[in-house]
Amino acid sequence: ADVAYLRSVLPSNTDDAFFDYLATLDASEVTVTAIPEGSVVFARVPFLQVKGPLLVVQLLETTLLCLVNYASLVATNAARFRLLAGPDVKLMEMGLRRAQGPDGALSASKYSYIGGFDCTSNILAGKLYGIPVCGTIAHSFVMSFRSLEEVQPRELPPRAGGDPVDLAALAVSWLQRVCDLLQTPPGKANQGELAAFVSYAVTFPCDFQGLLDTYCVRRSGLPNFCAVALALHQLGYQAIGVRLDSGDLAQQSKEIRRVFRDCGAHFQVPWFGTIPIAVSNDISEQSLEEFRREGSEIDMIGIGTNLVTCPLQPSLGCVYKLVEVNGSPCLKLTEDEEKMTIPGMKTIYRLYDAAGHPFMDLMALEEEPSPSAGQELGIHVLGRLGETTKVIPSTVEPLHRTYFRDGQVCEPLPSLPEVRTYAQVSLNLLSPTHRRLHEPQPYPVAVTERLHRLFLELRQGS
Repeated sequence: ADVAYLRSVLPSNTDDAFFDYLATLDASEVTVTAIPEGSVVFARVPFLQVKGPLLVVQLLETTLLCLVNYASLVATNAARFRLLAGPDVKLMEMGLRRAQGPDGALSASKYSYIGGFDCTSNILAGKLYGIPVCGTIAHSFVMSFRSLEEVQPRELPPRAGGDPVDLAALAVSWLQRVCDLLQTPPGKANQGELAAFVSYAVTFPCDFQGLLDTYCVRRSGLPNFCAVALALHQLGYQAIGVRLDSGDLAQQSKEIRRVFRDCGAHFQVPWFGTIPIAVSNDISEQSLEEFRREGSEIDMIGIGTNLVTCPLQPSLGCVYKLVEVNGSPCLKLTEDEEKMTIPGMKTIYRLYDAAGHPFMDLMALEEEPSPSAGQELGIHVLGRLGETTKVIPSTVEPLHRTYFRDGQVCEPLPSLPEVRTYAQVSLNLLSPTHRRLHEPQPYPVAVTERLHRLFLELRQGS
């Protein structure tokens, strides 16, 4: 069917032998080597190498670039958020409503998880990929209630057993006590919001959470949540968190934490002061920097638009270039040195310093002997090819592995959690000077003396 379709769109005088050839194509002559998923990869380093019949590997170009570009972009964007948030704050991907269609949304959920996010609000991604799923109640749920009379059912049995208790009535009694403590009028607490919280708590008493900013955080959302959470506590249950979705999130988180601690101390409920606080609302890298600068009590951050759409860099410029044909190295020449290709089939090495940090990636021709730890190397750094630099690595790591040969996958493929863990290990190995997001020290990529000579010969020959 594919060949028939191609016949219909290609010029009518296309040789029939071409279509006969297409019908025989398979991948048995293709070999793919790559840097493992989750690795940190730097500009100009070939992270994927494909060998095979020329026509076959040319046909693979668009597919491979489609598969790696967006995946690498989103994983990198997620990793930046993780670096800014630090290791202790939970990050939730919640970009489904802003993603580039359902396919883009699924990809974003998957590769955000690889980049360091803890969970996703995309239930289909959870089903397909095993990513932990989580979320909070919606504003529309809170707004759908008007009064406590709408709460059905309203009774909840104590966790330890016994007769059911009217949770709505119990929450109302706690609301008065909470408002007295907070010195806020009970009449300012929205009754529909209280009803929504009670209804949710009756349904999910072990997973009760509150969305605090539907009306007013200080006068309504916070006292209503505390009242329901304390009523649940009286019956043996424990609330699991709150979410903020507007306003000064850092400042509000500190005020909410203070209220939680005051309630915990006043009503003798020790765990109350540690209720997790989640935030959302168009969170960006700048938002995380402000949280850190101002100080906050935020435990979990939901990020959507600025994660899945990658506004700082909407696309990644990975390219697929021919470097050798029938054993003869080839070179794309341009006046812009950064766009010149590096000829020949290559092996990639990562060089480490004595502290265990990678300090340079080195490209060598495939037939060259591997460099050794402790051995002085004469190399040429890209961007300064005219200069020879001497380096002595403490450790040398070959980066490429062969994943596909003779039509078969020949390297065990890691699970998604394994790739995620490997990505964080790779990032943590970097020197802090290379890892910082603002004005990082450039990471050098170099070529061996022999590869540099080949480059010069081909350039001069052209």
